[in-house]
Amino acid sequence: MSTDSRATRATTARATARGARWTPRRVLSHVLLVLVTFLFLTPVLYAVATALKPAGETFANPPSLVGSSVRWQNFADVFDYLPFQRFIVNGLLVAVVGTLVVLAASSLGAYAFARLRWRGRDSLFLVFLATLMVPQEVLVVPMFILMQELGWVNSFQALVFPWAFTAFGTFLLRQFFRQIPHELQEAATLDGCSPLRTFRSVMLPIAKPALGVLAVFTFIAYWNSFLWPLIVVNDVHDLGTVPLGLSLFFGQNGNQWHLVMAASVISLVPTLLLLIALQKHLVKGIAATGLAGR
Repeated sequence: MSTDSRATRATTARATARGARWTPRRVLSHVLLVLVTFLFLTPVLYAVATALKPAGETFANPPSLVGSSVRWQNFADVFDYLPFQRFIVNGLLVAVVGTLVVLAASSLGAYAFARLRWRGRDSLFLVFLATLMVPQEVLVVPMFILMQELGWVNSFQALVFPWAFTAFGTFLLRQFFRQIPHELQEAATLDGCSPLRTFRSVMLPIAKPALGVLAVFTFIAYWNSFLWPLIVVNDVHDLGTVPLGLSLFFGQNGNQWHLVMAASVISLVPTLLLLIALQKHLVKGIAATGLAGR
């Protein structure tokens, strides 16, 4: 093929790409995506704007998005009003440890349910999956009694372990493990790998996208949990997490709405950084595990 012919084809391909890029349908889809994105970001933008307002202008009439001055000091006042840094450290500790425990327990359970053959496997999995239909509000009372029997009330163990062995993570990873070709497992077995070695050396590296999805969901669930820490924690100032810390801005001294919004914006940072760090695995995992409606 001559050089002129190749150049002509390349020019035609670029022109076609430019034409396809600006079709009315594509433009309309982008406009709709921008509008939906702005709709979902509106509460966050309002929280940031309120966090930067002076205290007396939170409920100004008529309402305005921007205050008379930009008060960055509100973010520093959060840590002066309450030991909010302690709540952040507690929340990170609980969320990170809880996420690691969930990943370990769910991956082992999913591997057993997906790739190992044993009697009653499918029946037990259905019973295990049925626990997803039981709401947390029904379980908090028996769970609290169990924590009392173990002597774990008002401790970090009570914040982490009761909700670390749920069926959601096991189901999610089981669906991913079932899509891995059996030839890989058979090849590892022929090489002399035990089931545990196969799980560690073959399954886990392939399952990184699904593990990333589960890590994000689990971290956010622990980070935002309010009901269970409210029940099991007695010493809020020492063991309280971020949601409990936010509730302390409402009390006898009045409702500090500007500080609540500033603290809420601060609390968004860890989850936002996690989403950015695991974005690639999150997209791949959602597509591979069927959470995208496939």
